[in-house]
Amino acid sequence: MSSPPDGPLPPPFDAVAARRLREALGMGHEHVAYGIQAAYGRRVDARTIAAWEAGHGGPTHEELAALAGALWCAPADLMGGESRLREHRMAAGLAVEDVARHIGVEPESYAAMEASGDWTGTDRQAAELAGLLRLPIPVLLEMTGRTEKLAGLLRDAATTRWQAYVRQVAKLVPLPRHRIEQALQGLHEDYQGGMVSTLNWGSPGGERAPESGAGEEFLTHVLDHFWERVG
Repeated sequence: MSSPPDGPLPPPFDAVAARRLREALGMGHEHVAYGIQAAYGRRVDARTIAAWEAGHGGPTHEELAALAGALWCAPADLMGGESRLREHRMAAGLAVEDVARHIGVEPESYAAMEASGDWTGTDRQAAELAGLLRLPIPVLLEMTGRTEKLAGLLRDAATTRWQAYVRQVAKLVPLPRHRIEQALQGLHEDYQGGMVSTLNWGSPGGERAPESGAGEEFLTHVLDHFWERVG
């Protein structure tokens, strides 16, 4: 079985999509570079961005996220390809049979999941896949179609009793349990604290009722808050 190279693998990058999105916004390479630094604190030279668009190299996962923000799109819009999972596997120098054997499925089953993007494996197999292909956890969840499921669990944890969701989140996110517990507790405290700080005294009977705006905003970006907390 082939061995993947040491170190994190770069994400697949669609240079043509990056150029088209930039041009559609009427931005030059220098504008994109400024946006990345201003909003995300990352220094990327305009010439580097031009080189990426020309197919010479590509951004890291962190740079890809910052570039997507500067271009007002999702990171997935810049990753391209009919099967990004396939691109990660090929970048690791692994055959379908290698991956299937490692995670414990039939090669035909894995090939079908890779081609369709419809993940039918178990949570354990997904964690094995992430380790083998060196996939960041957010990328793993996106590729296996479980991002929205995690977001729903996080919203419930923030708004109700967070302890009830530790096990379910841990099945999706292959991290030590104590880190997940700390993150969920933090989300719950941030959400509840934000709601308390925006209490409205205008409710009937003089009672204080929380405004919905702050809470809705927090829940809209709950995935971002979670990834920040788990590092």
